[in-house]
Amino acid sequence: MTNTSPSSARAEQGAQPLLVLVADDNPADRMILGRLVERLGHRVCQAEHGQQAVELFVQQSPDIVLLDALMPTMDGFEAARQIKLHAGEDLVPIIFLTSLTETGALVKCLEAGGDDFLTKPYNPVILEAKIRAFRRMREMHQTLQSQRDVIAGQHAGLLRDQELAKIVFDRVAHAGALDDACLRYLQSAYAMFNGDILLAAHRPSGEMHLLLGDFTGHGLSAAIGAMPLAEVFYAMTAKGFALRDILLELNAKLSNILPVGIFCCAVLIELNPAKGLVEIWNGGLPEVVILGREGQLLQRAASTNLPLGVASRVRFNPEPVVMVMHPGERLLCWTDGVIECRNAAGEQFGEDGVLQAVAAHAGRPDALFDGLLDALERFHGSPEDDISLLQVVMPSRDLSPPIPPASLGTAAQGGHDWQLNYTYRANAIREQNPLPFLLQTLLSIPGLRCRAGSLFTVLSELYSNALEHGLLNLQSAWKQDSDGFALYYQERSARLRTLDDGWIRFSLDHQPVADGGRLVIECEDSGAGFSAVSASADYAGRGLALIRALADEVSFSAQGSLVRVVFHWSLGHTAGQ
Repeated sequence: MTNTSPSSARAEQGAQPLLVLVADDNPADRMILGRLVERLGHRVCQAEHGQQAVELFVQQSPDIVLLDALMPTMDGFEAARQIKLHAGEDLVPIIFLTSLTETGALVKCLEAGGDDFLTKPYNPVILEAKIRAFRRMREMHQTLQSQRDVIAGQHAGLLRDQELAKIVFDRVAHAGALDDACLRYLQSAYAMFNGDILLAAHRPSGEMHLLLGDFTGHGLSAAIGAMPLAEVFYAMTAKGFALRDILLELNAKLSNILPVGIFCCAVLIELNPAKGLVEIWNGGLPEVVILGREGQLLQRAASTNLPLGVASRVRFNPEPVVMVMHPGERLLCWTDGVIECRNAAGEQFGEDGVLQAVAAHAGRPDALFDGLLDALERFHGSPEDDISLLQVVMPSRDLSPPIPPASLGTAAQGGHDWQLNYTYRANAIREQNPLPFLLQTLLSIPGLRCRAGSLFTVLSELYSNALEHGLLNLQSAWKQDSDGFALYYQERSARLRTLDDGWIRFSLDHQPVADGGRLVIECEDSGAGFSAVSASADYAGRGLALIRALADEVSFSAQGSLVRVVFHWSLGHTAGQ
């Protein structure tokens, strides 16, 4: 036996005594083993057979089980299995008490759930060592369980926080015009937060702005720039800023707030159904393709710019590519996640996979989007990034959404009698767009808010006409085909950068009348003038045709450098909008 006393055993263990279940059908063996365990400073509960051992385990939850293998009613093997089942994730060591020495019998003890053996007759030193070892193992298991539960709780809290943040993010990011009938898109997140971002919004003059972006990485870290990006995009589009102005502000914003190594590859698009044009700026995303009405490949717009948030304002190029796009033609763009999908062999889907899907649906363009998704699925793609795919079909209608009228009071008639004159000189013309400021000034008159789209379109055409033909001396006749458009807008950018003289003046004159108001807009430039051509089937003169169609009165000076436009509005007409 041993000279270790119960008090000294407890002192060595330095912890609370364990509850040990001793199950043996032999009363003498059960008593001897129970006394040995008690002398080691632990408490004992005893069972005469396997069924009683299981019942005591359920009732008292012992820390260690000493279990005879061969017992009546229920043997130790079945009792061990049931005890392990009741223990669940808790670690309850089972030490088999056995005189068996055959390998097969010992293996059967382990397969039933046993953790160790104690052979008869019992050696007190070995018994104490085994109890100590399994006590340490049990305490370690309990520590791991506790740490796991803490981590699981923290993880659940993080997921809840991310879910709430995603709700806010989705409400901001999807607050625009993504439900427009001309759009179809797919966004599949690799993580809860999508590092890809897709935005769509209308300008007051009817054009649609689209942004497809891909932040570096994925998940929450990749979405940190999406909120300010969406905020700037929607606010500037609603105020009528052109794509170039929005790009400059987005790049400056992201450059200021994003940490080193985080940036946004993006495609920005302006869709102009009224003129049959599309402007595309591609900074770091795969090429954008334009397909004909039969699905044939017409044009590509490869990435020629740095991603947003990388270059300084001096190095950043905000000039989009301008292309002709007729009603029924479609634009297709996607993020890297589409082309980087891999099959079981490790091969990437690639841009060739996309173009093959396009070619396979020639003559069936309406089936292209679903066909491309099917091709990705057949490829057995294993996504390594967020996946976004966007299709835009050029409509034959005005994209401008209806603008709800403001409530009108008596002040609407008498509170807006004013005239303002603004002159923009060469330095200002090169660097800023005056149109959003002018529009906001006009929309301070509640009666004009229902005509915001028409007003902005007219302002845009007046300004473009004065700048491009008055100051830059560009020829509308160039815009007869895609090559002509490319030349026209290349020349526009080049001449605008070197503009060092000249001015454009806007005069806004509003007078209340008995049942509404009268607005006169005059736009004058310092150029040599132009010929006020009539609207025609080609692109030359389309801007002037739009002005004539939207305004109530239009007149030109003899030289052509001054255009006068008149709008009338009435209280009754406004209220009925």
